[in-house]
Amino acid sequence: MHDLLGINHLTLSTTDLDRLVAYYTEMLGARLAFERAATPADPRIAVIDVGGADHLMIVETATASTADLDPLNRAGWGLRVGTYAQLCEVRERIRVGGWPVGQIETLPTQWTMTARDPDGRPVDVRAHRPRTTSPQSTTGDGNPGF
Repeated sequence: MHDLLGINHLTLSTTDLDRLVAYYTEMLGARLAFERAATPADPRIAVIDVGGADHLMIVETATASTADLDPLNRAGWGLRVGTYAQLCEVRERIRVGGWPVGQIETLPTQWTMTARDPDGRPVDVRAHRPRTTSPQSTTGDGNPGF
């Protein structure tokens, strides 16, 4: 499919839009693209620019979202930074901010860590590793190396 350019957006729900927007902008360095007030027909939303023409759409809801890990014990989705050093900086910013964040792990093609946003939802943050050999299909423990 030559027409696809990537992911346009991912939608997250939250009971506290302001808190979640602050987390993604202040802790992870995303940028608020726009907000829309609630209407009688639609909930309040914010769209966060996470780089590369990709966005998070955050929808304020009355009920909390699930905070489960995926079947591989990961977040099931992730954001990417440019370098290992930037990943370390983001991890430290999250840790100092008092939010849960795991250790940085080395996968065959990336470095990864899993953080928890203010709603307890997991988010993987990754940096691609420089390619020195052909990529492997798994990390050795059965988890895909992407």
